[in-house]
Amino acid sequence: MIIGVPTEVKDSENRVALTPAGALALVQAGHTVLVQSGAGNGSGMTDDEYRAAGAELVDDVAHVWSRSEMVVKVKEPIAKEYGFLRKDLVLFTYLHLAAGAELTQALITSGITAIAYETIQLPDRSLPLLTPMSEIAGRMSVQAGAYYLEKAHGGRGVLLGGVPGVPPADVVVIGGGVSGTHAAKMALGLGAQVQILDINLDRLRYLEDVLHGRVITQMSSPMNIARACAAADLVIGAVLVPGAKAPHLVTEDMVKTMKRGSVIVDIAIDQGGCVETIHATTHTDPVYEKHGVTHYGVANIPGAVPRTSTFALSNATLPYMLMLANKGADRAMADNAALALGLNVRGGKITHDAVKAALPQLAAV
Repeated sequence: MIIGVPTEVKDSENRVALTPAGALALVQAGHTVLVQSGAGNGSGMTDDEYRAAGAELVDDVAHVWSRSEMVVKVKEPIAKEYGFLRKDLVLFTYLHLAAGAELTQALITSGITAIAYETIQLPDRSLPLLTPMSEIAGRMSVQAGAYYLEKAHGGRGVLLGGVPGVPPADVVVIGGGVSGTHAAKMALGLGAQVQILDINLDRLRYLEDVLHGRVITQMSSPMNIARACAAADLVIGAVLVPGAKAPHLVTEDMVKTMKRGSVIVDIAIDQGGCVETIHATTHTDPVYEKHGVTHYGVANIPGAVPRTSTFALSNATLPYMLMLANKGADRAMADNAALALGLNVRGGKITHDAVKAALPQLAAV
């Protein structure tokens, strides 16, 4: 199979879908790997490293897409890439279609086979290709929150950990999954007082245990979320419904009750966000203020640490890339139920139930 690796073009996206080591593994398995020149530069991976691994370096991005039988990316295609989509191509990347009607329509129109990293799901319901980026986004959400709580950056002027004689900041994490757990660990490590809300009581018991009672756990409900937000210095939205649009658990009325200069970081923004007042931002222009609260809605948070993120992502994605390359998409998905759950669009139709539910106007086409 011919596998293409184009340079990412989303704002400030410096990750790359395949490391030189990954390219070597694919080449050793008998495949051709086309890498756009400079694709790995943002992650500190040079063209020479890819050449040494046996990849073919290509200057023209259109050439990468047109020659490839499968294109692997990090982020979803943006408008200027839609023209590269075609019926006989497999696209393997993060898609987050529930919040992207325009992209979904482009995939449908092209007839492409689009497999999403984020909906590949193991029998235990874990999401192996989403997990590494959720870990990074969770940890970075606290870094971003701490930064924007500084007075110089529009915040209340609160230090997360406080100091002796001065209380720490109140950090509220909504959602106790992978990203929420890593956000809580990071905030606890910096000395903050941390509260996690989740609808799964067993998950809260687990978090109470593994975090040694240092975190406050609460069942998630509109009343409890409202109370927590009103007292918070930093609110981190970490809600995930695989493949589906994130529910708005933090309403605009709740945001209005928050302290002036407090901060919201919504990790769920890729899926539309779990805060009613949030909209997607970029690393170039990451925040805006509404009702006196700083909103951080960067949709590719791990892109800020591309070297770490690229290695973490490739560790998870490479086995599935090899499956697809070695067997072809049809057989690979037939043989691996987890991979089959990654199929979102094929032959002009939405194939994933959660995406259908989120975009009924397109599912009916």
